[in-house]
Amino acid sequence: MARRASDDLPIFAALDLGTNNCRLLVAIPTRYGQFRVIDAFSRIVRLGEGLTASGRLADAAMDRAVEALKVCGDKLRSRNVRRARLIATEACRSAENGAEFLERVEREAGLKLEIIDRQTEARLAVSGCGSLVERETQGVVLFDIGGGSSEIALIDLSRGRRSQRLANHIVSWTSLPVGVVSLAERFGGRVVTPDSFAAMVDDVAERLSSFEGRDRLDHVLESPGFHLLGTSGTVTTLAGVHLDLPRYDRRRVDGLWMDRDSVDRMIEKLLGWDFQRRVANPCIGADRADLVLAGCAILEAIRAVWPSQRLRVADRGLREGILSELMADAGVWRHTRRDGARR
Repeated sequence: MARRASDDLPIFAALDLGTNNCRLLVAIPTRYGQFRVIDAFSRIVRLGEGLTASGRLADAAMDRAVEALKVCGDKLRSRNVRRARLIATEACRSAENGAEFLERVEREAGLKLEIIDRQTEARLAVSGCGSLVERETQGVVLFDIGGGSSEIALIDLSRGRRSQRLANHIVSWTSLPVGVVSLAERFGGRVVTPDSFAAMVDDVAERLSSFEGRDRLDHVLESPGFHLLGTSGTVTTLAGVHLDLPRYDRRRVDGLWMDRDSVDRMIEKLLGWDFQRRVANPCIGADRADLVLAGCAILEAIRAVWPSQRLRVADRGLREGILSELMADAGVWRHTRRDGARR
């Protein structure tokens, strides 16, 4: 059987174990700054379930995560991966037994995961979204609403893009120790009233008020070249509901622009739906029905601090950032021009 050109390309892998999801991407480099996914895995494991109250990862949650990670381990071992980075985020960072759990993962799934700090998490989220920031952009507030924490990075491009790596233009960042799982567990996610929703928004707004670097983009807030960029299940869900998709379609969601009025309407619509109606929506489903409004509350608090006419939706994030950085560091694009031709 004839060999394909891609058979000779190096393989890279990225795994992200978060508070809510376990995700894996395996990819090969293609044209400059891009790659093609050749294998993937994603499963909602709710590793952080109950963590807010107990301070520890629950046995059932760890069992779910380990089973998902075993699948990831099998996928990785079936390929000749040149470089990989396997990370764990807020749930393992904050849990009393987080390190103990990762020892179990290494024993049972054969994977050695690295707990990254919040600054690294913010940088990787930015690195994963570089291609969605257009040349004429003056400034971006990129946010990643996670299960247990929310990362926010302010990116200043008003003096031009001096570096190919978008992360090199971060002028300020913060990580809020609150995400959709922790917020929903504290305020309730199944039954959300206008009052409880407002209380969630206020909680996040109070946390944001102590972010000293939040004014670093004030000089571009009124510019048409300023916008928000969201990479999380919250914004992709809003986009799917906005498009009235019969089932979630990443190709239609990733890179979608939503104006301010459309975001307002979608949040108002979701707030008017009861739990069962949220479950019935194909872009929400049972896995996200009790979390989506907590995510909307975090989004509302962010929009209040950085009001923007436009929000761009990214169905990408930490894994894509890891792959981009691994491939750049390995020099796989060094001899490839922007048009994809080899030098």
